Amino acid sequence: MIALPSAKDLRRQARDAASRCGVDLDSFAGDRAVNSPINGQPLVSVRWQHAADVDGVVTRAGEAFRAWRTVPAPVRGGLVRRFGELLREHKEDLGTLVSLEVGKITSEALGEVQEMIDICEFAVGLSRQLYGKTISSERPGHRLMETWHPLGVVGVISAFNFPVAVWSWNTALAVVCGDPVVWKPSELAPLSALASAALLDRAIAETGAPAQLSQVLIGGADLGQALVDHSGVALLSATGSTRMGRSAGPRVADRFGRSLLELGGNNAAIVTPSADLDLTTRGIVFSAAGTAGQRCTTMRRVIAHVDVIDELTDRLAAVYRRLPVGSPIADGTLVGPLIHDAAYKSMRNALEAAQQQGGQLIVGGRRRFADEAPDAYYAEPAIVRMPEQTDIVRQETFAPILYVLPYRTLDEAVALNNDVPQGLSSSIFTSDQAEAERFLAADGSDCGIANVNIGTSGAEIGGAFGGEKETGGGRESGSDAWRSYMRRATNTINFSGELPLAQGVEFTV
Repeated sequence: MIALPSAKDLRRQARDAASRCGVDLDSFAGDRAVNSPINGQPLVSVRWQHAADVDGVVTRAGEAFRAWRTVPAPVRGGLVRRFGELLREHKEDLGTLVSLEVGKITSEALGEVQEMIDICEFAVGLSRQLYGKTISSERPGHRLMETWHPLGVVGVISAFNFPVAVWSWNTALAVVCGDPVVWKPSELAPLSALASAALLDRAIAETGAPAQLSQVLIGGADLGQALVDHSGVALLSATGSTRMGRSAGPRVADRFGRSLLELGGNNAAIVTPSADLDLTTRGIVFSAAGTAGQRCTTMRRVIAHVDVIDELTDRLAAVYRRLPVGSPIADGTLVGPLIHDAAYKSMRNALEAAQQQGGQLIVGGRRRFADEAPDAYYAEPAIVRMPEQTDIVRQETFAPILYVLPYRTLDEAVALNNDVPQGLSSSIFTSDQAEAERFLAADGSDCGIANVNIGTSGAEIGGAFGGEKETGGGRESGSDAWRSYMRRATNTINFSGELPLAQGVEFTV
């Protein structure tokens, strides 16, 4: 059994890591406890801001925008380059804060910081590639082209499970595109947010960029609502539940703002008879049990062919029974804690509902360390064999529950994959190229991410990240996601000395 660290040791680690990133936690002291899911005890207490503070913050961001938008994009890239260098220097410190605040095991916490570094490298290159188009004009002596310009203030609302990476995806792109960022992090993870923002502030000061280019709002849901409703926020990028997106999206649209929503996922893997079951088992276990099932890309469903479902379930159960559950900062741990008691209750309720709907609990579901840490919630990842895709399977439960479902034909499997409200990530395990291509085709997976012979988690920053249906439709990170942070202008230049009209219109006065 992996022992839990003392509360005193966790508090010391948090203060030391924050200090090395340039954050004096005493200057943010207040009456709101920041609890660590590792032991359920407070790390520190912080001061919350209020909705009334948002207008001033957005106003200052608007002032920074008016200065930053005319700075050449490659120069803006220099700021992001420096930020990336500071992230490299403080990778372990930020990783420590992520582990302490949200319970990620060390390698996953460091992987999250690596995502921040990677998006900075991507954005630096992007700063010289904000390309428009030259378009053939139907009129002689005319040129038609598109140009892209900075959009305005970007508001970012992030969730606890990726407390810093998602902000960096937005911020690195927004900054090179010419936009300032106002960030409302999860109230469960303010320390890693303050540390990340402090490093960016240092890069801003060193490169002479406007001081209010990056601002952070620490507090509760009222701050998020104020960002959603503020007319000075040109783009609202929000990561969270579908319920949150249903509220935020229409409110932003009502004021004719833009929204970029990254919401729920109910991700599945189809396992065909030709699948390599060794590879498949490894891919499923990380996707389903990693981060204690608290990723939007967590695998929640396995749709396995009837010829392999029994063997696959046995293999998965054998691995699950030996998964090391415990302190995320201890060597050897693979499964850390759930974020809080509500997450554990949701897991227990889902398991009970699944069994009432005909499911068989194969392994897992029990709580660990209840005596040693009654306010921390460690749970054994669970596998439930389901006869069909019932109501509880169609819901996203943000916990390590994996439902295993049977199928007979590939068309049936694809239909099951798509028969949920969410549309984020999906995968197929197969050695048959035709099956792989069918899954990736227009009538295949309806998700924003579709993988072959790899799990649903662990996306790279080079590709656009996001999903369809109740996942929100937003795209962040790589590819052409940068366009969300800019406005497009279509330009016509007449150098002919004449004035021919488009479509052959005659209008002579």
